[in-house]
Amino acid sequence: MKIAFFSTQPYDIKFFNQLKDDFGFELVYFESALTTQTASLAANAEAVCVFVNDKLNSDVIDALAAEGVKIIALRCAGFNNVDLDAAKRNGIQVCRVPAYSPEAVAEFAVAILLTLNRKTNKAYNRVREQNFSLNGLLGFDVHNKTVGVVGTGNIGKAFCKIMLGFGCKVFAFDVIANKDLEAIGVEFKPLQDVLHCDIISLHCPLNDQTKHIINDTTIAMMKKGVMLINTSRGGLIDTKAVINALKSGQIGYLGIDVYEQEEKLFFRDLSSNIIQDDQIQRLMSFPNVLVTSHQAFFTEDALHQISTTTLKNIKDFHEKGVLDNKAAFLV
Repeated sequence: MKIAFFSTQPYDIKFFNQLKDDFGFELVYFESALTTQTASLAANAEAVCVFVNDKLNSDVIDALAAEGVKIIALRCAGFNNVDLDAAKRNGIQVCRVPAYSPEAVAEFAVAILLTLNRKTNKAYNRVREQNFSLNGLLGFDVHNKTVGVVGTGNIGKAFCKIMLGFGCKVFAFDVIANKDLEAIGVEFKPLQDVLHCDIISLHCPLNDQTKHIINDTTIAMMKKGVMLINTSRGGLIDTKAVINALKSGQIGYLGIDVYEQEEKLFFRDLSSNIIQDDQIQRLMSFPNVLVTSHQAFFTEDALHQISTTTLKNIKDFHEKGVLDNKAAFLV
């Protein structure tokens, strides 16, 4: 069975190649993203494997169906970039990796939080230039702060546990309260209450209900000087509203590992280019903003689990005609 990979990076090739003999698949890798123009590269492939910034709209899925593709395998948890109705219409199954290493993303969210607070990135650069001054590096104790967590799936749950370990008061918002988290001290509150915490971390999926959940209205509910962290999906944040809030001081710290227009930027070396995206340039101009390039998932443990689960999903479909992994079965 042939699987065509799109938006492939060297680490994808490394981890999937380590397992391909165990599954007996033919793996073909393409650096380009999946579009209507590149869909023909999937000719003679029963499956395509895509990542977060491949846009599988109706036209792309129609083109894949014309090439005989039977399954779309996302090597990530989110699936907001797939037109599921179009996939269903074409008889194409869609699977994902619902849980690969929630701790990897949760730990990275904490790393962003601590870097923004204690300014270790700036301290590192200063000392390398023989500047040992502490001026401008003042932070605050995370202990005893209130932390608001929006979304308590696997990643949000892991983040809550870490912040409880810091001695924080943790409030969470989700459609359904998690009883296990409540048992260890997390309090589920309405969104307005959660947004009034000292630190807010976003861990919800991107859908019609959560798109731009951080906007002018919700920002106005926050404490002045709040720290906002997003390691989930860029579309959760209205970038223009956040820029205005940074300028006014309403948002005191912003850490983002995802960005609404990241497909034009992330996972590429653009160091010799003039970036045309004025919003990302404006964000990076603030001294209290930390931008990373969608690397929260990027650990050896997570990549191994992503590769294993993705290939198992495809094997289940290839051998049985259906996806037994119901957590990954979306269509």
